[in-house]
Amino acid sequence: MKALVKYAAGEGNMELRDVPEPMAGPGEVKIKVVAAGICGSDLHIKHGDIGIPMRPPFTIGHEFSGVICDVGQGVTQFQVGQRVTAENSRQVCGHCIYCRTGNYNLCSERLATGYAFDGAFTDYCVVPEERVHVLPDNVDFITGALSDPSACAYHAVCEMTGVRAGETALITGPGPMGLFSLQYAKANGAQVAICGRSKDIDRLKLAKTLGADLAINTQEEDLQEALLAHFGSKQVDVAFECSGKQGGAEACLQALRKQGKYTQIGIFGSPVTIDMDQFLYKEIRMTGSFSQKYSAWKEAIRLASLGMINARALATHIMPLEDWERGFRLFESGEAVKVIFCKDGACGGK
Repeated sequence: MKALVKYAAGEGNMELRDVPEPMAGPGEVKIKVVAAGICGSDLHIKHGDIGIPMRPPFTIGHEFSGVICDVGQGVTQFQVGQRVTAENSRQVCGHCIYCRTGNYNLCSERLATGYAFDGAFTDYCVVPEERVHVLPDNVDFITGALSDPSACAYHAVCEMTGVRAGETALITGPGPMGLFSLQYAKANGAQVAICGRSKDIDRLKLAKTLGADLAINTQEEDLQEALLAHFGSKQVDVAFECSGKQGGAEACLQALRKQGKYTQIGIFGSPVTIDMDQFLYKEIRMTGSFSQKYSAWKEAIRLASLGMINARALATHIMPLEDWERGFRLFESGEAVKVIFCKDGACGGK
């Protein structure tokens, strides 16, 4: 079968290759992949600047959904034919304080599907049964594949930060993580401003359709003046940095009120320089949010099923895996919000 393989560390070193079809071992589930999305971290894998452990050569891709086609010995919770998605925490130690408290996303020995184990940019993917989630009947395959970034945003906004009704929130970066974070902040009753640059104009328009109270092009408007005009204050209660850019972090710090909350969601990929004294003088609470865990997946899928989170709107480009180079270009340029590789046109096309 064909798979998109990262065959060596460093810049690039990716290509479609013939790889053997995997088999489900004890305690594992084999999934026939229907839809698989490009994640922002996949761009970092492409450029070789990801901080998550990799073990080349491996098949890329960890945001996916599909149908169970086989189960390994001892699997009792799942059966062939079920529509599913799966978490990317492929292997953890199970014994450290993080694993024992359900925070296995922070396990020092964590190895992930699509980074250290073969992922989903191919026909079949094998994962441990404890990482599998069944999709409700009203959750389509694309929404199922986007459960991963949706769960990441839920973890950041609802579990790590906490947003109260009536608070104002600023999101820097209208990419997938920004757009999911927007929806969770709105679901919690916040007023939300999201900002980007001129190249993000279509993403900012999408943000408005997803409920943003204010969408700001910072190359055409002054951020703080726009906040003042709309919310009556230049300062916000909460800031989510989703761009992975130094300018985004600076904008968050400038806009945050004293004793505000700052959460880093975007990956910078290299060291940045920001004024850390602002955290001191303003008594800002700084939080990092990495990946997700079972509780976030459960809620992300449930809220999608209830129609409270719209993941499908983010899938702007759907194409076969053979067009992977075009898909990565569209995603990295910002022309695409989410690129979904889909088998045999099962997801529709665009």
